Amino acid sequence: MTRYGGPDPVTKRKMIFLGSGIPLVALLAILVWASVQTGGRAVSVGVNNEFGEIIVPANAAPEFDLELLTGGSISLRELRGKVVMVDFWASWCPPCRQEAPDLAQVYLEYQDKPVEFVGVDIWDDPGAARDYLEQFQVPYPNGVDAQGTIAIAYGVRGIPEKIFIGPDGTIVKKFIGPIKAEDLREVLDDLLAAQPFP
Repeated sequence: MTRYGGPDPVTKRKMIFLGSGIPLVALLAILVWASVQTGGRAVSVGVNNEFGEIIVPANAAPEFDLELLTGGSISLRELRGKVVMVDFWASWCPPCRQEAPDLAQVYLEYQDKPVEFVGVDIWDDPGAARDYLEQFQVPYPNGVDAQGTIAIAYGVRGIPEKIFIGPDGTIVKKFIGPIKAEDLREVLDDLLAAQPFP
C-alpha cells in the first residue's frame, strides 16, 4: 500500500490490465460466436437482394487466375476477345440460388457467341459449392476464391455481383442482385452490338 492508502503501482497495473482484458475477451467471444453462426464466412459480405446497375469507370479489369472446382484453371487473359461476365456468388446466398437456373440457361443460349461466364465462389465451403453447381447444373467454369483476393480486387461488397468485361479487357458494366434471364440477354446483346471484336 502507498502512504495515501491506495494500491501500490504493481497492483494498480494489474488491475488496469485485468480491466482492459475483460472487454478484449468479450470481443473475441463475440467474433468466435459470429464465425460459428455463419459457418466461418466473412460476416462483412452483404447479400444483394435487389437487382440494379452500379455505374463504374471503364478501367482495365484486374487479371486473375482461378482454380476451377472441376479441375484445371482459367485466367482472364485467355478470355481476351470475348465479352466476359464474372459472377461473384456463394452457395449459402439465397439470391444466388434464385438466379442460378437463369444464368445456366442463358449461358447455353450464348455458347456460339464470343461470350464467356466465369463464376467466382467467395467465402464458401468447396464441398457446398460443388453441390450447388451440381444441383443447378451450372455449365460454365467456376472456382473458389478462398482468400477473397479476386473479390477484393474487383471491389465486391455483396453477392450476387456481376462484372461485365469487354473484349479489350475493360470493365464495362457492373450489376448487383439476382438477374433475370431476360435482363441478362439484354445486357449481353447490347454489349455484343457495341463492342469492337478483334
